[in-house]
Amino acid sequence: MTINLQKGQRIDLTKGKADLSRIMVGLGWDPVGKTGGFSFFKSSGQDIDCDASVIMLQNDHFKDKKDLIYFGNKSSSNGSVAHSGDNLTGEGDGDDEVIMVDLKNVPTQYNKLVFVVNIYDCERRKQDFGMIKNAYIRVVNPQTNEEIVRYNLSDNYSGQTTLITGEIYRHNDEWKFAAVGTGTTDPGLSAICNRYT
Repeated sequence: MTINLQKGQRIDLTKGKADLSRIMVGLGWDPVGKTGGFSFFKSSGQDIDCDASVIMLQNDHFKDKKDLIYFGNKSSSNGSVAHSGDNLTGEGDGDDEVIMVDLKNVPTQYNKLVFVVNIYDCERRKQDFGMIKNAYIRVVNPQTNEEIVRYNLSDNYSGQTTLITGEIYRHNDEWKFAAVGTGTTDPGLSAICNRYT
């Protein structure tokens, strides 16, 4: 049974679930104004290209560019965090981008995984999250296909260009999930990462 979280809520992912070693994190969104597959509203005539990424933190800090997992670096150095690849438009149902996490093999120096979605080339294209709807992050057990937790980002993110959607973090040898839902005006991934240096 899915647990739906509100902004700021947290949940144990692994406590009492010894068999849960791998999770699938799905992120999804839809452009505003899409009807029947035809877009009557496109900013500057272009689709909105949202990108999901994971920032791997050591003691809550971003230490090395290899710890940013995104469409340009699809796997962590030991393969415990892997990105499915880039979706350029957000069209269609279901997850737009997927990140697999092998919780048991995330190296112990990493205490937190931060999941962010940003709009590619947002400044030049003059695009922001006011043009996006139905954004969510969810955690699924890939062995059973059971959705464990879902967080629908329902705030008004107009004017924001990056969403910090959620975090998975270690606590007493267990993994927890936190629904963050914070919007920022960071223009790209390097600016987001700088928040954690």
